[in-house]
Amino acid sequence: MSTAPALLSINLLKPSLPQPRSPTVLSAKPPLFVFRFSSSPSFYSLQQRRFGRITPAAASVKENLGLYGKTLSDFMSLNNWVVRDYYRLVRDVNAFEPWIQTLSDEQLTAKTAEFKQRLRLGETLADIQAEAFAVVREAARRKLGMRHFDVQIIGGAVLHDGSIAEMKTGEGKTLVSTLAAYLNALTGKGVHVVTVNDYLAQRDAEWMGRVHRFLGLSVGLIQRGMTAKERRSNYQCDITYTNNSELGFDYLRDNLAASSEELVMRWPKPFHFAIVDEVDSVLIDEGRNPLLISGEASEDAARYPVAAKVAELLVRDIHYKVELKDNSVELTEEGIALTEMALETNDLWNENDPWARFVMNALKAKEFFRQDVQYIVRNGKALIINELTGRVEETRRWSDGIHQAVEAKEGLKIQADSVVVAQITYQSLFKLYPKLSGMTGTAKTEEKEFLKMFQMPVIEVPTNLPNIRIDLPIQAFATARGKWEYVRQEVEYMFRLGRPVLVGTTSVENSEYLSHLLKQRKIPHSVLNARPKYAAREAEIVAQAGRKYAITISTNMAGRGTDIILGGNPKMLAKEIIEDSLLSFLTQEGPDFEVDDKALSQKVLSKIKVGSSSLALLAKAALMAKYVGKSEGKNWTYQKAKSIISESVEMSQSMDLEELRRLIDEQSEMYPLGPSIALTYLSVLKDCEVHCFNEGSEVKKLGGLHVIGTSLHESRRIDNQLRGRAGRQGDPGSTRFMVSLQDEMFQKFNFDTEWAVKLISKITDDEDTPIEGDVILKQLLALQINAEKYFFGIRKSLVEFDEVLEVQRKHVYDLRQLILTGDNESCSQHILQYMQAVVDEIVLGNVDPVKHPKHWSLDELLKEFIAIGGKLLHDSFSGITKEALLKSLAEPDKLTIDVNNFYFPDLPKPPNAFRGIRKKSSLLKRWLAICSDDLTKEGRYKANTYLLRKYLGDFLIASYLDVVQGSCHDDIYVKEIERAVLVKTLDYFWRDHLVNMNRLSSAVNVRSFGHRNPLEEYKIDGCRFFISMLSATRRLTVEILLQYWSSPMESQELFSS
Repeated sequence: MSTAPALLSINLLKPSLPQPRSPTVLSAKPPLFVFRFSSSPSFYSLQQRRFGRITPAAASVKENLGLYGKTLSDFMSLNNWVVRDYYRLVRDVNAFEPWIQTLSDEQLTAKTAEFKQRLRLGETLADIQAEAFAVVREAARRKLGMRHFDVQIIGGAVLHDGSIAEMKTGEGKTLVSTLAAYLNALTGKGVHVVTVNDYLAQRDAEWMGRVHRFLGLSVGLIQRGMTAKERRSNYQCDITYTNNSELGFDYLRDNLAASSEELVMRWPKPFHFAIVDEVDSVLIDEGRNPLLISGEASEDAARYPVAAKVAELLVRDIHYKVELKDNSVELTEEGIALTEMALETNDLWNENDPWARFVMNALKAKEFFRQDVQYIVRNGKALIINELTGRVEETRRWSDGIHQAVEAKEGLKIQADSVVVAQITYQSLFKLYPKLSGMTGTAKTEEKEFLKMFQMPVIEVPTNLPNIRIDLPIQAFATARGKWEYVRQEVEYMFRLGRPVLVGTTSVENSEYLSHLLKQRKIPHSVLNARPKYAAREAEIVAQAGRKYAITISTNMAGRGTDIILGGNPKMLAKEIIEDSLLSFLTQEGPDFEVDDKALSQKVLSKIKVGSSSLALLAKAALMAKYVGKSEGKNWTYQKAKSIISESVEMSQSMDLEELRRLIDEQSEMYPLGPSIALTYLSVLKDCEVHCFNEGSEVKKLGGLHVIGTSLHESRRIDNQLRGRAGRQGDPGSTRFMVSLQDEMFQKFNFDTEWAVKLISKITDDEDTPIEGDVILKQLLALQINAEKYFFGIRKSLVEFDEVLEVQRKHVYDLRQLILTGDNESCSQHILQYMQAVVDEIVLGNVDPVKHPKHWSLDELLKEFIAIGGKLLHDSFSGITKEALLKSLAEPDKLTIDVNNFYFPDLPKPPNAFRGIRKKSSLLKRWLAICSDDLTKEGRYKANTYLLRKYLGDFLIASYLDVVQGSCHDDIYVKEIERAVLVKTLDYFWRDHLVNMNRLSSAVNVRSFGHRNPLEEYKIDGCRFFISMLSATRRLTVEILLQYWSSPMESQELFSS
């Protein structure tokens, strides 16, 4: 057998270790199947780039490294030309820098007030952009010790222009956001910086907030558990940091508020400009899951356990069919018969005894929702695992009865079923921003979707230093057993070399299986997944992941928000040393979670040498902690003690050494624990920085971080996120993906794996032999592209369907905010408009202007009109007959029309309630509106219709105003009742409308079998539903108000009825 060219690999010659099986190579050319070992080119190392503490001249030289070495295709690309254009702004910012550096702190802070004044005088943000960026760059240098690189200035400009900045992992996206956030906050309309979780929002608000606060801007933070008052205060800040779910739920809650005092956002214009971190995760990955606020429904929870038992009886492919791609199940004839027999029912879909939904959900829970994959069970609850981040989401629940079905399957207590009271998708939420931007490390593959859905182009921002990471070919295995064995071998080999390894898995189950394999080989490692004993140590695990000999097994690393620094993260390690030294003195409690055996993963890591001065400070801080912890009867919890240390670390970052020493001297008699810990932290941090730098240099010589992906995801973008963990900031690194033909993705998309299995069997008897090369790569790439297209289709369909609801939602929410935040006069006008609209619907539903009034349904018209007013109108109209009304309508020419006092001679005269210029003016406006609208059809008796609408409208409104005036209540009380009724009835019918629209979206898909477009059917029926909803809202509002004032009752009784 001839020899093929050597593969690019990672030091696979292992003279001192057992040789693993060599991969089989496939090529698109005539194949040469060769078993061999291949050597890799040596990794070259570059000086590690550090944020900050760097002179502008030196920085400029380094930054220009990234401008060279471009290929012809890169040079000719549109992205390259866009980036070249941004360099004009960079030159302007650099020109301002020497002058800005001469300013004192007070002068630098005063630039903010100057910029605001210039904007008020007519300048635009574009006029001050370069100078403002230079000010932020200098403020960051002074407060954070970090200077924006030229490429980061480009990133800030991309964000300001409302585009997506694609910046590789470790390029400083967090720092980049300060540029666009500061510039847009100068308008005073508010800027939202949106992250993917509370931890990142808090970190960025504290860290980057120092820059904004130094420049005179207010910084807010939204966190789970905050009160409405705290949220309102934080949303009023110039720049507000929050996460995407808190932002969405605050918007929905504001549109369920019963009064303007409950609103927390900046109404009437809560949205101005947003910077979305990990924008692809928020708008694409989370795009399939709408945000829902649910209320309890009256569904009988006892059906779920019964359905779960029935699901256990049913056999897949006999009693039901499964479609993995869209997570759907379908009962066969045999399955329906067995289910109906087990449930003792004749029809699963019987409306009076509906079992179908419960059985279908039980089957879905059985087939698609697996413990330790989609959820974990903790404290008697099924908690969802976010498939993107691997984190547990304690407050989130699956809708449509799925969560209850999972609880029944696990034998847990069934929580109440829910009904949707408010919903919105992230796409619709972020479309509310007039200006939207985002940043991420992986968005280019989804650029078409961003352009189509949000009109946001993706701009690739150059790296500050060249990327020298090596991405090794994907290896495919016939069996999962072979894949995991090969992963274990590669991890073991890298461990022997001393290289740090990050293994990405797709579930808790897989991460613990690999951990079991490594424990059998006695390889020390750390696990990071959703289980409490691991999740609680997330920051510590990630901080150690780049150290020599560190092996980290993690579920999806997307959104973890912490870079893996070669040699370790000195700040996190210093904090860990402080906690280990002081926590036992500050609290008697231990952590409220099970801690895994840390010694196993740490025994091979080199011990950090703490200097003598640091040891002395640690001893002093420990004595002080021991005294403070025991004095005054204090009994701090473990979390309280950790928060004290965290606050002290934060203090060390915001104050210099002299300030800390002065503070300690001033508080010497009061045991200054916080400043002492801060001073100790700074000393320990220096020791850690030296240690991490030296160890990082060793790791670079070994080849840097090695990343192993154990399965392909449904999107290339997610795989690229994992790859991006290696090779940050010009560091060396390598990645390798290993996949099994038994992986879930191959089954979900019906990928034909038979050819690959046959091919392997022809080459070797060992099914665990990996194959790699052009053929397998093209097949896998095609599969991922097909998966991306499929899920894009789902998101596109969701957006198109939601656009129908979006228009309706905007109308309802705008109306609701107008009612809540408007003055008393606007509230009254709504009531009067509702009354006239209700009269118009009654009249137009019973008359035909083309026909003579004798052919009109006047009996029905009178009956409906009296029913609306109830007791209030019954006395006046009970004796009015069809003939009397017909007589008045038949001779309109004989009437004298007085707009302010119009009535038919043979009919009751309206009460004299239109007194005053304002009320008479509203009378005239309503009459003009009646004459000019297009509600009434053209016909000979059109004028009769106009007069009837005016008369009945005037009578109803005058009767209402008269009874309100006779109630002797003050105007404030009356308006409170009116506003409350308007809001309550609108919410009631909007909630029902959401339920109907959700049912409609499921039902219209069936109509495609009749060659009808489901989307068009949804639009037509949805529009009809919405019109009916508004009509019912108006009618019920009028009925309740008339009923209330004609026979007053307590407000609680009013709303409960």
